[in-house]
Amino acid sequence: MAIVVHRYEAPDRFVAGTVGSPGERTFFLQAREGNRITSVACEKQQVSVLAEHLERVLEEVVRRTGGRVEVPPPRDVPDDNQPLDAPITEEFRVGTMTIAWDADDDKIVIEMFSSTDAEVSGLDLTEADPDVEAEMVQAVEEERAEEVFVVRITPRTARDFVARANAVVSAGRPSCPFCLQPMDAEGHVCPRANGYRRPLF
Repeated sequence: MAIVVHRYEAPDRFVAGTVGSPGERTFFLQAREGNRITSVACEKQQVSVLAEHLERVLEEVVRRTGGRVEVPPPRDVPDDNQPLDAPITEEFRVGTMTIAWDADDDKIVIEMFSSTDAEVSGLDLTEADPDVEAEMVQAVEEERAEEVFVVRITPRTARDFVARANAVVSAGRPSCPFCLQPMDAEGHVCPRANGYRRPLF
């Protein structure tokens, strides 16, 4: 079966965002290029880990190129704070992701594969060596996944994605200081408190 590819070579926008209130948020990764929009659903942890790995790739690019490639410094506040573009239509739910550096085009290539029944975990982000060609993908994922979302972004866009992703992730429910699980407004049943409900501080 042929895999469906949603490809964005030069997106005007690539962001992480949510729909819903804290505790009931659905996380999305979304790209827009002209009038075309693609949105894929994912887990909060996937957004966090994607941002973390993008940071690592950017740091490695700076180290390996010796400053030849312009990579903006890390930032805490993103330039793009706008809501996700509408309509938000979920193409698929992300299973695994890969990251590669295209040295010919000085861009980061992110591939997000649709989840499959064969996957054990909803999170399996593989960071490719920066020297690997961007068009190389894991054949096993192509065989299992029915769809893939491919986005090529500049280091500047990657920096802004990371800043926004971190802000989106931290904007949810506060974590319990004892068990680190998210807490609702009325508190939660903390496993480290022998089942007693801890209040929200």
